[in-house]
Amino acid sequence: MSCHDQRIRARARFGLRSLAIGLLLWPAVSLAAPVGAADKIAVNVDQAKLIKLPPKVATIIVGNPLIADVTLQGGGVVVVTGKGYGATNLIAMDRTGDILVDRLIQVEGPQEQIVTVYKGIERESYSCMPICQRRVTLGDGDKYFQLSIDQAGSLSSQASGSAAAAAPSKN
Repeated sequence: MSCHDQRIRARARFGLRSLAIGLLLWPAVSLAAPVGAADKIAVNVDQAKLIKLPPKVATIIVGNPLIADVTLQGGGVVVVTGKGYGATNLIAMDRTGDILVDRLIQVEGPQEQIVTVYKGIERESYSCMPICQRRVTLGDGDKYFQLSIDQAGSLSSQASGSAAAAAPSKN
């Protein structure tokens, strides 16, 4: 066998070995690959987004439920609600425990016109569309936050009471 034939066979063996190693390492490399923008679920804090998952999903896991809440609805529809700023992940598995989906959830601040007022170290947030009104935002001062929550709760209970009083009696 000539020297030229030996080099060709050596290159072929090297190519086959490289292909075999590549095929063995491919699952590990694909799992370690960074999550692309297409795989990211972006949602604003205090807002919800609908996403569609494969129909065989039986279990959903959220890495940090303080950042996002996930609820599975019928037909593989999932409601992702932003709870706090940051990133977490969503894992969807079938009944056998196989992972069908592993996606990043990025919860960001509101994109609308927000005005932030600082009074020393205390912070207040206002939504200014078209006029400025209180908007409770994660990170606002405790006193401002609690006052706004109390007012919203009072308004809600008064509205519920008025609706119950206005409902016709079944007697």
